[in-house]
Amino acid sequence: MRDAVPSAGTRTSAADVYRRTNPFGSDDGQSVCVDPTGRRREALVNDADAILHAAEDVVTLLRQHRVDAVVIGAVALAAFHYVRYTEDVDLGVNADLPTLRAVAESLRRAGYTVELREPDATDPLGGVMDVSGPFGLVQVVSFAGRFPAVVDDAVRLSNAVVRAGSPLRLVPFPQLIALKLYAGGHKSKADVVELLARNPDCDLDEVRRTCARYDLAGLDELIEESGI
Repeated sequence: MRDAVPSAGTRTSAADVYRRTNPFGSDDGQSVCVDPTGRRREALVNDADAILHAAEDVVTLLRQHRVDAVVIGAVALAAFHYVRYTEDVDLGVNADLPTLRAVAESLRRAGYTVELREPDATDPLGGVMDVSGPFGLVQVVSFAGRFPAVVDDAVRLSNAVVRAGSPLRLVPFPQLIALKLYAGGHKSKADVVELLARNPDCDLDEVRRTCARYDLAGLDELIEESGI
């Protein structure tokens, strides 16, 4: 998952999204969209459209294999007011290796370049599939056999999509925090602090309950560091 903070003048991509001011409202069908306004050059919007279209195609094919997906990574961060430059769209799934292999073959037949990285016994992920083409990179990250509950819950609870009519569902805020805690490391912990600081209206009790349900430690110190 290749995310980076943009420097001045850096070209933007699919992570340049906007969302209504309060992302924790209960309105059905809310969406997070690539910015279609004149604030960015048309060519860059077209680039973002291309990678989102490819990600939607991948999600549609995953569904044909009975695999649900949610958007994670930098696009999900941007949905909650933490915008970073990204070169890819990341999808979280629960799919075992035989299913990932079958999906990879279907994607290749559809014309995509696909690299499937299979896990060993110590890998915290259940497999990572890179789907690439002129649009950029869509990365499918499986948590099957490692942390499946977070994806199951995210699929069930998601109430936002990347853009109107899109099959790209966004991971809910508590599950996004949980994924970052599961990943561990300084960068992921810093992401948690930024997410909390930029979303002072989030339901902290629900975030705490969610992380406790997954037996994830370290949240309280990051809440304190965020200052909310």
